[in-house]
Amino acid sequence: MKAAIRDKYGPPDVVKVREVERPTPKDDEILVRVRAASVNRADLDYLGPRPGFLRLLIGVRAPRDPRMGIDVAGEVESVGAGVTRFRPGDRVFADVFSFGQGAFAEYVCAQEKAFLPIPAGLSFEDAATLPHSAILALQGLRRRNGRTAQPGDRVLIDGASGNVGPFAVQIAKSYGAEVTGVCSTAKVDFVRSLGADHVLDYTAVDYTKGAERYDWILDTDSHHSIRKVRRVLRPNGIYVTLGGTAWQIIRGIVVGPLLSLGSDRWSGMMLWWKPFNPPDVTTLTEMVAAGTVKPVIDRRYPLSEIVAALRWMSDGHAKGKVVITDSPEP
Repeated sequence: MKAAIRDKYGPPDVVKVREVERPTPKDDEILVRVRAASVNRADLDYLGPRPGFLRLLIGVRAPRDPRMGIDVAGEVESVGAGVTRFRPGDRVFADVFSFGQGAFAEYVCAQEKAFLPIPAGLSFEDAATLPHSAILALQGLRRRNGRTAQPGDRVLIDGASGNVGPFAVQIAKSYGAEVTGVCSTAKVDFVRSLGADHVLDYTAVDYTKGAERYDWILDTDSHHSIRKVRRVLRPNGIYVTLGGTAWQIIRGIVVGPLLSLGSDRWSGMMLWWKPFNPPDVTTLTEMVAAGTVKPVIDRRYPLSEIVAALRWMSDGHAKGKVVITDSPEP
């Protein structure tokens, strides 16, 4: 089978599509014929890697596991002897981040617990956009204590045009919030088309210096200091960051919670992430079925053009999701 492989760190050009042996599912695994896979910021981060300390986890000099891709949707090809939930022909999707990756390939093999059935009416391509980015958006708009944005809340999504942002804008709107999206000049109209009430061009406006105050800020990739962001939080406001550089991550894990002590405002990194959490997957697929949330696919590429797909995202061109598929759906 063909698979995207990278055996060293670097830009998208280090990725090669090679012929590799098709895996055989073990007792508790299923083999899935990949129909669609989507590109995430996490895929680019693992290429770098970014932040640099990821080398301690995935390989100091080179990646220990050359496979790539975490979001996948496809059909079960074969199952291990101990598999009870699926059978060949079933439509399934998954975030295989915690199961060795490998979605950028003709087949992916992982434990059956990694997968969930694709609801009827949901296409492979749309299903492939949901597992990582949409889950991050949903959980980033909900604290560990269950609190979410409320009707009338002023919510700001920093990074509203990328992978997570378009889902976050739509989810926040479904909660009845007044949503402000932050993006580059070229993507202002796109973010407005998602339903954002206000759109800020970060090349012209720094929201941390403005007069507006927000009940909830979701930052998909931190570029501001937490002290500056906290200045524009309303009383009882929430600031959640999903990542950034090593220093921004440290700030999110340490500085933000420390500044929150004795304060009515909370700030910090989202450490309550539950990858592909079944109840959240159900919530999202119900939103998609109801038309409340619509996956936005910017471009489609065949597996043979994975480098171009990664470069398109890395260069900041993508408006929404980039999907890898050899059988584009209408």
